[in-house]
Parts: sequence; structure tokens; C-alpha cells
Amino acid sequence: MLPSTHVRLLRASGVLLLLLGIVHLAATPHISTLIRHSTSPGVADRLTPPMLLNHVLVGVLLLPFGCLMLYAAPHSATGVPWAQVLVRTTAVTVAALPVTLLALMGVRYFQAPLFVLGFALVTAAAVTLLVVAFSSPRDRGTNI
Repeated sequence: MLPSTHVRLLRASGVLLLLLGIVHLAATPHISTLIRHSTSPGVADRLTPPMLLNHVLVGVLLLPFGCLMLYAAPHSATGVPWAQVLVRTTAVTVAALPVTLLALMGVRYFQAPLFVLGFALVTAAAVTLLVVAFSSPRDRGTNI
């Protein structure tokens, strides 16, 4: 893969992670409504705070992941060790997200548009990150 392609794909993955964080935070207010309409008032009062905390934490934590990909992209393309470790660790972590979602939640939530959007974003970011993180950038003159 050409270094310029490597950088572009990593930056695109970073943007996808930023978008995923924003979508996650945008979905947060809907969680309390969903819980309130799906359970009794006493149960909703107990479930809402940890669910909101979870959504806010994950949404906020996705934002620096995206920023780190944007920052590390050119360094990873030149083979800088810290950037390679950061990109590969992030790629494996992000790749675990869609697999874990399917394993724990199944497909019953695929009727919710924000869930589908979030799942599509995390899957696209995971695939792109894995391909880029574990491929070696090469010069234009190298034929492999």
C-alpha cells in the first residue's frame, strides 16, 4: 500500500471514529426515553443513570480514538514504532466492537436507525483499520 493511501485510510478511520462518538452522544438522550417507555417507573429510575453514564463515557472515549488516528496516520505510514503500536492496538480494539455487539446483543436492535448507523460506522472503521494497521506502506518504486 502506498504511504499516501495508508495515511488517507487511517485518517478516514479516524473520522469514522469521531462520527461514531458523535452518533453515540447524540443517541444518549433517547436512551432515557426508551427505558422510561419500556419499563416500570421504579425500574426506569434504576436503569437510566448507568445507561446514560455508559453512553456518555463510550461516546467521549471514541472521540480521542478518532483524534489519535488522525495524529498517528502520517507517522504510521513512515513506520514510526509508537504510531504502529497505537494504530494496531486501536485496530484490534475497534474490531472487537462489532463482534462483541453481535455476540451479546444479536440482531434484534437492527430496527433502530441510530443503532444501524453506529454499527455501520464501527464496522467500516474496524475493517479499514485492520487492513491498514497490518499492511506495510511501501514506496511507489517497490513492486511486491
